Amino acid sequence: MFGRFRRQEPPDGAAATAEAEASGSGDPTSAPTADAVEAAASEADLGAGPADERPLEARIVEALQTIYDPEIPVNIYELGLIYDVAIPEGDDGRVGIKMTLTSPHCPVAESLPGDVKRRVEAVEGVEEAEVEVVWDPAWNPEMMSEAAKLELGFF
Repeated sequence: MFGRFRRQEPPDGAAATAEAEASGSGDPTSAPTADAVEAAASEADLGAGPADERPLEARIVEALQTIYDPEIPVNIYELGLIYDVAIPEGDDGRVGIKMTLTSPHCPVAESLPGDVKRRVEAVEGVEEAEVEVVWDPAWNPEMMSEAAKLELGFF
């Protein structure tokens, strides 16, 4: 499963202070060494970059995590309704999504795939999303993430 990636910006002046501390100087205005600058840059890069620098798959998963089943207070990704996110080689912006529903008689069976398509196509770097609803394997509660099971009281 994929996690969220967020860039955490340091408060004003924190980067200069971190560079100064890495160089061994308590004065943030003193010139840091090249090694200290590289170390500070590496520390800053530990968080994910801005949205346009994150992997496309991570941005798609984040978009999918904003879609909720109307009857269950958990997003469709954590529910295990998304079986596959396929990004073909190349940079043509096409994405394939295989998903299922909790039941063929789900009240949003007609609208949910369209919502998935719209949300994925809104992700920067995606030109077209093809959403395929599949029934094999059939969804069951074991497909939920640990977080979803906890939210729904399965533990």
